[in-house]
Amino acid sequence: MTIALPPIRRFSLTSADPDRLAGFYRDAFGCLPDGGTRRPAASYGVAGGMSVSNLRLGEELIELVRFDEPGRPYPPDSTSHDQWFQHLAIVVADMGAAMAALGRCADWTPISLGGPVTLPAEAGGVTAFKFRDPEGHPLELLQFPSGQAPPRGRRASAAARPCLGIDHSAMACSDIARAEAFLAGLGFRPSGRSLNQGPQQERLDAAPGVVADVVPVAVPDAPGPHLELLGYRTPAIRPGHTGPNDVAATRIVLHGPSNDAGLTEDPDGHRFVASPD
Repeated sequence: MTIALPPIRRFSLTSADPDRLAGFYRDAFGCLPDGGTRRPAASYGVAGGMSVSNLRLGEELIELVRFDEPGRPYPPDSTSHDQWFQHLAIVVADMGAAMAALGRCADWTPISLGGPVTLPAEAGGVTAFKFRDPEGHPLELLQFPSGQAPPRGRRASAAARPCLGIDHSAMACSDIARAEAFLAGLGFRPSGRSLNQGPQQERLDAAPGVVADVVPVAVPDAPGPHLELLGYRTPAIRPGHTGPNDVAATRIVLHGPSNDAGLTEDPDGHRFVASPD
């Protein structure tokens, strides 16, 4: 019997201080260390070498990468509608418990206004909270309505820890149709579509008057996390591009043959790399 592998192998974040950041992810979400390595950075589009620290959250992997040739820190004035915006959405069993754990940690900053927000049914009915880790990477806590959590969330024990795994990575897109076409070339297909607006979305994104097309895309019938495209109609996407070794550079590592030539970038500069392991 052939077992389907998740198309997303891991989520890769650039870090200026992986040890400190790993401690935050451990304390805030219950991430567990899963080894580390040294390797050349060429496949990530950077000269020299890099140190990689792996973390496991449920069934998903997060790698924290420190390049020997560091780039720029995360832009301090970043918003949810920047072209370089890309967050990880973490499934929680209990938003109150997850927020309590986060509240015991230092140096993170909220994005959402006034705490967790429950979106209307037409936007999924989820309860969400967006914030930034100590280095500026955007993150989201995500609680599904009863009975609607993804399978790995239903299997996990809420009593063990409030954070269960990664549901998706969402990225801002200046042209959502163009982004869909790019991801179709990697095997991803739309699995839904909504137009998110109104006071709840404004609080979630800290963006007055926000109107955003939200399109989840996934490899059909494949397990594991998916991607989410965020097409902001208003406010307008703020253009900008990150270097491959900047802290704002996030990579989606996909199952596939090694790509030694470097990263593949979507039209907005979000990065994808193939890896056999």
